[in-house]
Amino acid sequence: MVDVLHKVEPDRLPELLTLFHSAWWMSDRTLPDTECILRESDIVFALADPRLTGFARVLTDYTHIALILDVVVSPHHRTAGHGTTLMNAIVNHPRLQTVRSLELVCQPDLIPFYRRWGFTTEVGQSLLMRRTNDPRLTS
Repeated sequence: MVDVLHKVEPDRLPELLTLFHSAWWMSDRTLPDTECILRESDIVFALADPRLTGFARVLTDYTHIALILDVVVSPHHRTAGHGTTLMNAIVNHPRLQTVRSLELVCQPDLIPFYRRWGFTTEVGQSLLMRRTNDPRLTS
């Protein structure tokens, strides 16, 4: 059985970095980045079986919006229901029950997965916009 943790202890940081590096959008994360992410996120979710097998975090004002970020499951556990466990923990978290809108960004192939929790691509005329300070990401 997988355990849902709400804190990643310092001795588990190497495991979390390995998990981050398994996903293309997090492959450049460093130990200092990871320490900052954990420190500054409002709610952290980690799955342990017994090693870390999944992770997600939430930034929120606890009223209007909660932004779900960095949802990742170890490649070896992606068909074992760990993503479902992670998302159930997020959407059922007591502090998020009164938040008006839970939001996330995902790749098109994951839309059916997130629809199971009521996420939709119908967001009116809203578009994702980005300004980056990272010169590697500018064109």
